[in-house]
Amino acid sequence: MTTKRNRFLTRGFESRLEKAGPGRSIGLSAVYLLALATFFACSKTDDNVTPGGTTTTPSTSTTTTGSSLVIDSTTTSSATKEGNTGTAADEEDLVANATFSSIVAINFGSTVSITNPLSGKGVTITETNGDVVINATVAEVEYQLSGTTTNGSVKIYSDKKFKLTLNGVNITNTDGPAINIQSSKRAFVVLADNTTNTLTDGAAYPTSSTEDMKATLFSEGQLIFSGTGRLSLKGNYKHAICSDDYVRIISGAITITSAVSDGIHTNDAFIADGGAVTMTTSGDGIQCEEGYIVINNGTFTINVVDKGIAATYDTDNTIDPYLTINGGTINVTSSAGEGIESKSVLTINNGTIVAKTKDDGINAGTFIYINGGVIYAYATNNDGIDSNGQITVTGGKIVSVGAASPEEGFDCDRNRFKITGGFMVGIGGATSTPTASVSTQPSAILGGGTANQLINIQSSDGAEALTFLIPKTYTTMLFSSPKLKQSKTYKVFTGGSVTGGTHVNGLYTSGTYNAGTQSTTFTTSSMVTKVGGSSGM
Repeated sequence: MTTKRNRFLTRGFESRLEKAGPGRSIGLSAVYLLALATFFACSKTDDNVTPGGTTTTPSTSTTTTGSSLVIDSTTTSSATKEGNTGTAADEEDLVANATFSSIVAINFGSTVSITNPLSGKGVTITETNGDVVINATVAEVEYQLSGTTTNGSVKIYSDKKFKLTLNGVNITNTDGPAINIQSSKRAFVVLADNTTNTLTDGAAYPTSSTEDMKATLFSEGQLIFSGTGRLSLKGNYKHAICSDDYVRIISGAITITSAVSDGIHTNDAFIADGGAVTMTTSGDGIQCEEGYIVINNGTFTINVVDKGIAATYDTDNTIDPYLTINGGTINVTSSAGEGIESKSVLTINNGTIVAKTKDDGINAGTFIYINGGVIYAYATNNDGIDSNGQITVTGGKIVSVGAASPEEGFDCDRNRFKITGGFMVGIGGATSTPTASVSTQPSAILGGGTANQLINIQSSDGAEALTFLIPKTYTTMLFSSPKLKQSKTYKVFTGGSVTGGTHVNGLYTSGTYNAGTQSTTFTTSSMVTKVGGSSGM
């Protein structure tokens, strides 16, 4: 869980140690949103943040019921991107750019059949009780594995890069890794077309070995996955896939049915250009121990106990554990940890991301940049989106849900919070306040709302700005959108209904809003307008 620095608890809220558990929230009806209050800015350099508008409450005046309103498409604006945009491209990682002129075939069954045209020419293979050991000193070799063994394995020593084709192989090893690559060279793991491959390791590994091995599929060197076949793994000892160098997924369908620790564990980097990865683990989903993560494309469904996707190294300033998402579809569910985390800079340029977690949905050690994508972060016990440093949003459609006070939808402590584009809704017990002096898109901080109720914001001349189905009761909302204009008056409605509409993560993009009760109005007299709620620290 992220440690918050210099966090003051506003009067009326419980301390972090006293607050209720994840199943409870501090609920205030949306019609009580409203007391104008002094508040704390996200940055010491914040300026031009003004209270906004007036409030109508049932106890002092008559509420107003509005008429129907056509919901405009939830458009977003994009400003100049900031942060990382690199793809970690490497022509050497493409199997098509390498030549493999010799094929060594190993077929498992009641006996192990080995075809080795390089015997005596640089490839030596031994087999003992189903365990196959390959020693290679020559280049351009492809190893093809097929068949089934219930107590066997493959170990590879190679001085050169090689191709490892899984051609319908099912390996269970009761006392170690299913595939153990003791080579620092590239291993091109190709999942052969129209094949299903299964790897299972033992719950205990040999204690007498001096070799590093800690996964069902382990490699000292780079693991590069491609092909259109399927690979299923079960990690009974520790990780399912592990490289002491880096892992790259270009294509293929990889399913990790279970892992005692991490689904995919790497030392230097994890890079994804495509493929479909589904995993259930008792530890992390994808963890890079001492390097970076870049996701360019692919589909990831990650169900974990701890962190979903994490670049976690933070003890050596010469290593930058950044995380960049350029595209893809990512769905993380964590019962105890964070969804997506970088101990350095986290940049989201595009993609569809859902993170449902107990700890922070999205977290970074120094900076979060959001330049695009569709993002939904929902944390039951912490912040939806949390940076220990700064936050900059230039684009994207973002819904961020934090827990009750002092947790926040968007949290950057008292650091700079810059908004120049995007469509943002953040709810929780509080929010960091955007830094008005560097932001170019208006935002508003409003009071509470009730779970499963609609909130609608519309201009005084009838233009829809927000129609949002509230996922949980909250006390503070941060809203920023290109629809929010300066020097304009807005009405806030709660309740009502939508007919003929669709929504994504609660944001309605079409239909007709049939207005409920008008709860307040406000005027955007500056870049940041404070209507209600609590500004976090």
